[in-house]
Amino acid sequence: MDSDTAAPRNHFIRTIIDADLAHGRHIALATRFPPEPNGYLHLGHAKSICLNFGLAEDYRGTCNLRFDDTNPEKESQEFEEAIAADVRWLGFSWDTRYFHASDYFPQLYDYAVHLIRAGKAYVDSLAAEEIRIHRGTLTAPGRDSPYRSRSVAENLALFERMRAGEFNDGEHVLRAKIDMASPNINLRDPILYRIRKTPHHRTGATWNIYPMYDYTHCLSDALEGITHSLCTLEFEDHRPLYDWVLDNLPVPCHPQQIEFARLEVNYTITSKRKLHALVAEKLVDGWDDPRLPTLKGLRRRGYTPGALREFCERVGVTKKQTIIDISALETCVRENLDATAPRVMAVLAPLKVVLDNYPAQQVEMLAAANHPKFPELGTRQIPFARELYIERDDFMEVPAKKFHRLAPGQEVRLRYGYLITCREVIKDAQGEIIELRCIYDPATRGGNAPDGRQIKGTLHWVAAPTALRAEVRLYDRLFNVPDPGARDDFRTFLNPDSKQIIADARIEPSLSGSANGAHFQFERVGYFCVDPDSQADLPVFNRTVALRDTWAKVQSATG
Repeated sequence: MDSDTAAPRNHFIRTIIDADLAHGRHIALATRFPPEPNGYLHLGHAKSICLNFGLAEDYRGTCNLRFDDTNPEKESQEFEEAIAADVRWLGFSWDTRYFHASDYFPQLYDYAVHLIRAGKAYVDSLAAEEIRIHRGTLTAPGRDSPYRSRSVAENLALFERMRAGEFNDGEHVLRAKIDMASPNINLRDPILYRIRKTPHHRTGATWNIYPMYDYTHCLSDALEGITHSLCTLEFEDHRPLYDWVLDNLPVPCHPQQIEFARLEVNYTITSKRKLHALVAEKLVDGWDDPRLPTLKGLRRRGYTPGALREFCERVGVTKKQTIIDISALETCVRENLDATAPRVMAVLAPLKVVLDNYPAQQVEMLAAANHPKFPELGTRQIPFARELYIERDDFMEVPAKKFHRLAPGQEVRLRYGYLITCREVIKDAQGEIIELRCIYDPATRGGNAPDGRQIKGTLHWVAAPTALRAEVRLYDRLFNVPDPGARDDFRTFLNPDSKQIIADARIEPSLSGSANGAHFQFERVGYFCVDPDSQADLPVFNRTVALRDTWAKVQSATG
């Protein structure tokens, strides 16, 4: 997979941009990615990042990273730094175009004064619940606030006093004066400013009032010269307000808001409230838990930037909201890692094999390909000895039909090694199999029989004397239903097998000292990466994705 050289897929936003540039409406494209620094980014944000930054790259335009930091009660520097790191990790750069809505607080305040002077904004003193009641419903029009007729002078004086901190939170708000009977509830005198006597992580205690998102966002776009303001579909009903604010103020330009379907993937949740509940209630191991759809979690699990970018490209950009099967994401991860991950051997459930006719003290080195598709990546040397470990599931004392692995009297191939045949099964006092006594064919080094006999089974293995002990964490889908986000009782549907820890796996010695985040394919097992919890004497590996979609079989079997 080479998504960097593949032609980008066309979609309706590209069609709009092409037409705008062709007709000279804009000299160059300017987009922005505008996260609120009140949490960690998740899979849904990846689509917006790839769309905004990707379009800027394709059209040789610009994309700003701008933090819409208008709610000091929930925002922090920690979140801001994490968001910037995630954008970089996905492979995008903003150069010097790193902005904050708080950069524009003085200008936003001046714009609000302009609206008051023009008779298009007023200070309302109704309580929050009263404002809600006065706004009406989707089927009933709103009612004017009794404070809607305040004079310009009174509104200017009250707004200045709000800024000076003379009032308590909730005592007054500044509202736009639009139309309380509008069928679009967002135009029924929306709130522009509210009182928050909370220090801001960038501006400190300078401000006692903070602008609302809908007011701030469009003005920030205009002040930055954005040409196309790309939002998800839930902002479609907000577009008339976006345009109203810009149409009624002396802004340097009027960006075009365009909505697209957000990214929704089954078996996941992206609700900030529900994600926070999972973390706060310790149902997961923090915001970087590899089972979460946060970019921190996906990165720790071993998902790659290339895989996420390719996934977002394949999903496409439409106006129709759909739910994408998570197997499509896992396919992108497999394809990306298949092309890049070195092959190694690891045994997760070790069963000892003793080769009775192999020299007791001998350890020989065998050549193994680092990647079967790319011989230019070379080979490595793996040790072979009299005592080996194979996967417990690769042996059956009474083999089932078409079981082509190891069984009494059955010959199999050891990958890169020899052909072996099981002669004896050793059990403990409880009847558990603890060891297999086998013989090997010295003439079959490399796994090929000189007489041409056909061997169907090939097993992976590690040499017992040189194998390293490792902890392996098998991660799977966090939920066992496809629509957990639609359920209030989402906790009920947590997958109890979403994390399994294997404390005594065995790996080949070439993995010693592997760097955090390094990717490997454990042959016949899956793709894994080195976890930050790794220590010199106990490396830890996370399963990124299995070699194939096992959930498809489960879904098919359950109907």
